Amino acid sequence: MHKFKGKTTVLVVDDSPDSLGMINMALDDAGIAVLIALNGQQAMNVLEQIVPDVILMDAVMPIMDGFECARKVRKKLPLVPIIFMTGLSEVEHIVKAFNAGGNDYIVKPMHPDELLVRIHQHTHSARMLMEAQKVLDAMRQYVFCIDGSGAVLWATPEAQGLLDQYQKNMGADSGELASRFSRWLSTGRQGHNLCLPMSDGSTGLIVCYFKQSEEDVYLLKIQSDNVEIEPAILEDSLSITRREAEVLLWLAHGKTNREIAEILDMSPRTVNKHLEQMYPKIGASNRTAAASVAIQRILGGRIGQP
Repeated sequence: MHKFKGKTTVLVVDDSPDSLGMINMALDDAGIAVLIALNGQQAMNVLEQIVPDVILMDAVMPIMDGFECARKVRKKLPLVPIIFMTGLSEVEHIVKAFNAGGNDYIVKPMHPDELLVRIHQHTHSARMLMEAQKVLDAMRQYVFCIDGSGAVLWATPEAQGLLDQYQKNMGADSGELASRFSRWLSTGRQGHNLCLPMSDGSTGLIVCYFKQSEEDVYLLKIQSDNVEIEPAILEDSLSITRREAEVLLWLAHGKTNREIAEILDMSPRTVNKHLEQMYPKIGASNRTAAASVAIQRILGGRIGQP
């Protein structure tokens, strides 16, 4: 697959020789690499080997039609744009295509220039979204999206890695995890985080509800015990000193004053002094309240009374 490196790659799924010839010529002239599948099943086989930038999908094909194929692709590759290109122009077919996961719909016969413009538009949008996901990961905002059944629709690279690692550790499949997300979803919206313990009994992942982005689509965030957290997160968001942020961070990890003193190379009395000075700044009256404020701020949740 080295010949596709650095080039926009389009998978064309169509059983019409005339369409394939026209599309292949237009895309090749534009410097776009073309992969071809004659039906939905062949397309799924191709997708086991390479992820294209765009999929051009006919609707009516033998073995597996475009609608069924689009549904399967959307589960496997939620961010890859699917452009339907078909002779079916009835509203019911257009609606069916979008419901199956299509991003665009072109009625044949189509003009090559129009096709190229749409391909460039969708590839640009998809790449911008992928870059946005990378930025979220860089900011330690490990975000993923589920539907009402708990199925993961998409995830930032780091979030997907954490979910995969958790499933591997627990010997669980995506269906079991989706079931847990689905059962928890209603309480998550009320501010209750979901703790996913590892097989050794430790808390592997903490999942918190972020927002509902559209009907039946929900954004969640992950906090992992294994993720290193910078004190700057608390320092900046709570307007406290760097030292106070370090003390608060270890307090949120359940450490005692003596343990914090050993970690930060200070006396327990100094630790207690930092805590006393910090409590009024963050609106906390005791250790438990302070730890709750820190944890919720790290997770990006709402601050409230414990």
